[in-house]
Amino acid sequence: MSFSDKFELVCGVETHVEMATKTKIFCGCSTEFGGEQNTHVCPVCLGLPGVLPVLNKEVVNLAIKAGLALNCIIAEYSKFDRKNYYYPDLPKNYQTSQYDLPICKNGWLEINTPCGKKKIGITRVHMEEDAGKLVHSGETITTSKSSGVDYNRAGVPLLEIVSEPDLRSVDEVLAYLEELVQIMDYAGISDCRMEQGSVRFDVNVSLRPRGSSEFGTRTEIKNLNSFNSVRRCLEYESERQAELLLKGEKVEQETRTWDEGQGITLSLRSKEEAHDYRYFPEPDLVPIIIEREWVERIRASLSELPAAKRERLKSLGLSEYDAAVLTSSKAMADYFDEAFTFGVDAKTLANWIMGDLSALLKIDGCSFENSPVSPRQLAGLLNLIKDGTISGKIAKAVLEEIYKTGKDPEVIVKEKGLAQISDAGALEKIVEGVLAANTKSVEDYLAGKETALGYLVGQVMKATQGRANPGLVNKLLKEKLSR
Repeated sequence: MSFSDKFELVCGVETHVEMATKTKIFCGCSTEFGGEQNTHVCPVCLGLPGVLPVLNKEVVNLAIKAGLALNCIIAEYSKFDRKNYYYPDLPKNYQTSQYDLPICKNGWLEINTPCGKKKIGITRVHMEEDAGKLVHSGETITTSKSSGVDYNRAGVPLLEIVSEPDLRSVDEVLAYLEELVQIMDYAGISDCRMEQGSVRFDVNVSLRPRGSSEFGTRTEIKNLNSFNSVRRCLEYESERQAELLLKGEKVEQETRTWDEGQGITLSLRSKEEAHDYRYFPEPDLVPIIIEREWVERIRASLSELPAAKRERLKSLGLSEYDAAVLTSSKAMADYFDEAFTFGVDAKTLANWIMGDLSALLKIDGCSFENSPVSPRQLAGLLNLIKDGTISGKIAKAVLEEIYKTGKDPEVIVKEKGLAQISDAGALEKIVEGVLAANTKSVEDYLAGKETALGYLVGQVMKATQGRANPGLVNKLLKEKLSR
């Protein structure tokens, strides 16, 4: 029996998003990913005595932008606080974060569910600094004999986005996270490279009997860094808690870790409450006063967000599915928009982007941002099909050649002599030859087998190396066969 037969999942997510700034939140060290361990550090982000932090204004700009994108109230007055706890990756023994006066609160985003659209509440969005990174000797913290610490990430600016416990299924959680990450990407808040740790999720999981309004005891699973890990983790943890409850045992309130290899959650420590962190206002940073003009200036700079882009694409005649796929990454959506300006059909363009071009890019692990085929070149290729210069089959070969050489489609068609044969006189001789060489197929067609016509068309296309105009070939064959 699945846990869902008797229990309902209640889930909230804390999402940590690394902001797309060039320097850290309180110092001038680089935020670039992948540097040699402990090279992007200075006395400030290492927490050495006698240093003072200076707030990076771009962090505040991006925080305001994120709040607006998530329909939040932007605070006119907010402040930083010290969150005190000891852990090896925290060089100061406290994290500079925000507690009771966050920069953004009371927002929401909308997801699609089988029952229609659903608003998921955003409790708060606040700024904080990242901690360092533990480098384990084993595959996970629980299987390691020792760990080192790389402080390059310490002081990298983070947004923590805390949802309300409004999510009631694994699919809802994933829909929420996918929409949230897309919004962060479209708004330019983060590069959202989950494989580099730019977005990480802490999920709070509890179960309650179906029909109950009381929340159950929750566990928190920290530092999940992919949608697939979130899915597997939630499925396991829900079943684990259900087994305990069905046996009449209690779920312990605790922090757990996800073991990717074993596919299980493991206990780390009992869950801390807020007062255990001994929050107090950060004495080295002044409060942040945000005037309305500042907020409106940021609002004016917001680009089109995923939901609005999906609706616009649907207004062009695209399906819900097409619009969702095209907007799944900002780079792909931007590619479509640029190519569409060259006067191509929206559905045809969508099919080529999602199909043939995506397949080529996937082979090389390339993104639409760095596509060897420019939007102008793809649109030019589609226009060659539209005006009858080449067939769709030839176009696939031309696309591959554009991808390899970077040459424009018109140049490739001319150099390789790929222009479609639409001269009726030239094709008539080829059609007559095919009919003379395939008397059995001719007899089959005359006996009422329509499929024989397709075979004969294929033979003409083969004889012309795919360059014959298929429509004209069909017309000529039918004329010859009807005599």
